[in-house]
Amino acid sequence: MISDTHAPRRWKSCPPRVAECLAGVDLILHAGDVCVPTVLDELSAFAPVRAVLGNNDNEDVAAWGAPEALELDLEGLSVAMIHDSGPSKGRIARMRRTFPNAQLVIFGHSHIPMDLAEDGLRVFNPGSPTDRRRQPHGTVGLLTIEQGVLSDAQIIPVT
Repeated sequence: MISDTHAPRRWKSCPPRVAECLAGVDLILHAGDVCVPTVLDELSAFAPVRAVLGNNDNEDVAAWGAPEALELDLEGLSVAMIHDSGPSKGRIARMRRTFPNAQLVIFGHSHIPMDLAEDGLRVFNPGSPTDRRRQPHGTVGLLTIEQGVLSDAQIIPVT
């Protein structure tokens, strides 16, 4: 999964290390701030893409098919995705109220990679591969789901 690509300012084309991480995946989730739909088209060459709108996304990204929030069943795992999960304080409770059936909520916006589980809910932010801000590396996320269980979640440095 990926978030906050911020094209064309930050993402000119898929960085080679990101392409390596995407090779062979079954689905790409983009947690918003795509900025231009050509990024989603480019990602679609690797695998089907589902995306949500970020605060920097325009009507072209919405027309591509990105809603504000998304709920998916991935092999029996209930997954929700939103760009901005709000402030860190109260995040788990807020995401539980927003997505009461979700087992996993994926979000972006902060550019800060995060993998946190509490009260039966896991929240995951893959960070940004192209705009690391104060983080040591640009990052993407890789999830492995087997028989409705999230068996592995990785935050992978790509810079």
